[in-house]
Amino acid sequence: MRNPENVLISLTKHSNQKDYKYERLYRLLYNEELYLIAYQNIYANDGNMTKGTDNQTVDGMSIERIQNIIRSLKDESYQPKPARRTYIPKKNGKLRPLGIPSFDDKLLQEVIRMILEAMYEGYFEYTSHGFRPNRSCHTALTKIQKTFTGVKWFIEGDIKGFFDNINHNTLINILSERINDDRFLRLIRKFLNAGYIEKWTFHNTYSGTPQGGIISPILANIYLDKFDKYVNEYAQRFRKGERRIRTKEYRRNEVELKNARAALKAANTNLEKEEAIARIRQLEKERVNIPQGDPMDKNYARLLYIRYADDWLCGVIGSKEDCKRIKEDFKSYLYNKLQLELSEEKTLITNAQKSAKFLSYEIRVRNSNLTKRDKTGRLVRNYTGRVVLEVSNDTIKKHLLNVGAMKLTYHNGKEIWKPKALYRLKDCDDLEILDYYNSMIRGFYNYYCIANNSSIINSYKYIMEYSMYKTYGTKYRTSIKKIIGKFRIGKDFAVKFKSAKGNEITRIFYNKGFKRQEKAFLPNEDSIPVSIKYFGGTSLIDRLKAERCELCGKDNTPIEIHHVHRLKDLQGKSFWEALMIARNRKTLALCRKCHKKLHCGQLD
Repeated sequence: MRNPENVLISLTKHSNQKDYKYERLYRLLYNEELYLIAYQNIYANDGNMTKGTDNQTVDGMSIERIQNIIRSLKDESYQPKPARRTYIPKKNGKLRPLGIPSFDDKLLQEVIRMILEAMYEGYFEYTSHGFRPNRSCHTALTKIQKTFTGVKWFIEGDIKGFFDNINHNTLINILSERINDDRFLRLIRKFLNAGYIEKWTFHNTYSGTPQGGIISPILANIYLDKFDKYVNEYAQRFRKGERRIRTKEYRRNEVELKNARAALKAANTNLEKEEAIARIRQLEKERVNIPQGDPMDKNYARLLYIRYADDWLCGVIGSKEDCKRIKEDFKSYLYNKLQLELSEEKTLITNAQKSAKFLSYEIRVRNSNLTKRDKTGRLVRNYTGRVVLEVSNDTIKKHLLNVGAMKLTYHNGKEIWKPKALYRLKDCDDLEILDYYNSMIRGFYNYYCIANNSSIINSYKYIMEYSMYKTYGTKYRTSIKKIIGKFRIGKDFAVKFKSAKGNEITRIFYNKGFKRQEKAFLPNEDSIPVSIKYFGGTSLIDRLKAERCELCGKDNTPIEIHHVHRLKDLQGKSFWEALMIARNRKTLALCRKCHKKLHCGQLD
C-alpha cells in the first residue's frame, strides 16, 4: 500500500501542468491509509455527531468500516445516501437549505477532496480566494487593496443561486478535461445525483452540488475556474498602453521646475539662490495638485478581478461604456458556457469614488490631495488613488439588530440606537453571559480588523457592553449601576470563577481596543500549499491501529472509536466519563464489547 503522503505529493507535481491528464485515480480510493488521514481531518467537526439518513454518526468508527467502503468501491456497488435536508436561518430572515450527509459519505468525500485539491490547487488562478488553503475573505480584500489602485469603476458581480444551479453535465465535462478515469467521474456523478430527503420524501437533484457536502466547495471552484481563466484572458485583451499620457499642466510644471533647478545651480549670490529655492518649493507644491496622467486617456485601460466563491469584483480603468460592455460579455459567457445567470439586482456598476460592497466591506478609491515626502525627499500625493476598506454604520446596525442587542428609537426624525437586554441569556450563569458577549465582539473585530476605519467598532462594543449590563440586570433584577459596581475589578468588568482544579480565575470583558491589523493573515497567501500539511499529529490514527482497548486493556482486538458531542456534557460519574475528562479528549478507543456495553448503559 502506497504511503498517502507520497500519493498526494505525486499528484501535486503535475498540478500546474495545464495539459496534463490524470489517469487511474479510482484505484487511489482503495488506499486504507488515505481514509485514516481523512478521518483525522474531519472527526472533530461537531456536525459529525448529527445523524444522516442512514441513522449513523462518526461514533463507532473502525478500520472495518473503512474496509467495507473500499470493498463496495471495488465492485462499484457503493451508492451515496441521500442527504437529510434541514434549514438554517439567513441574515435576511429567509431560510437556507442544508443537507446532512451520512458519515461514510463524508469520509469518502474527504478522500476525494484531498485528491482533487492536490490535482487542482496549482491549476487554479491566483484571482480565486474562496475555499482554498491559506486563502480567505481577508486575502481577497487585501489583494484588492494592493492591486486596485487608481481604478475608476467597480463592477460588483453575483451569480444567481450558484450552488443550486451548477450543471452536472458541464461539471463532469470540465473534470474530464484533466481526468481520464471513467470510474472516478462516475463516482462523483453519483454524489451529485444522490438527492435529499425532506419530510420523509425523497427528492432528486438534477443540478447543483451536494448541500453540506465536503466536496461541494472544491467542485464549485473547479466549475468557476473556467470563468476565472476567461476573465484573465479578457483582461489581457482589454489592456491598453503602458502608462497614461501626461497632462499639459504637468509637463509645463516639469519644464519650469527643471529651469528653476538650473537657475539654482547657476546662482552666484545668496539672493539668487534664495529666489531659486523659493521658486522650486512653489512649483513642487503646485505639482502635487496637478494630475500626472490624463484620466480621460482613451489609450490606457486596465481590468482587475478578484473572486470569492460566487461573489466577484472587477476594478476598471476605462469608461462607463467599457464597464457595460464587460458586464454583458461576462453575462453572456456565464450563460452560454456555464449555464449560469448573473443576478441583475446585485451586479452593479459603481463609480470608484463611491463605495462598492464586497464580502460585507465597503470598498472605494480615495481622492486626496494630502502630501508627504518620499524616500528621495520629493513631495508626493501618496494617498490619492489608494483603495480604502471600510466597515459601515449600516453593517454594524444590521449585526446588532440581528443579534437582538439593540433597538431603534426616533426623536425629532433622528435615529437613536439603544442597547437591549438579551432575555434568552438571563438563565445562563455569569461566566456564560460574559463569554457570549466577548465572543461576539472578538468575532466581529476579527473579521473587520483590516478595515481602515476599524476604530468605528468602538460603537459596536459600546452597544454590546450596555446590552450585557442590561442582561445581567434582568437576571438579578437590579439596575445597571449596581451591576457595574458588583462586577467591577479595577477599571474592568470581570467575572470570577473556579477552575476544575479549584483555582480562582478572573475573566475580563474585552478591553484590547480595535486597532487596525494590516496583516491579519500570512503574507504568502498565494503560495501553493504543500501536501505534507495532511500528515501532522496522527494520535487518533495510532490509537485506532493499536488494536488495544483503552478501557479494559484487551490487546489485538478490533477497535471502535467512541465519540461524544461535548466534553462538558459528561458528568464524570462513571469511569469511562472520568477517563475522557481527565484526558481532555472527545474520543475513546474501545473494543466492540466495551463499546456495546457503553451504549447499553451497562458500563460502570
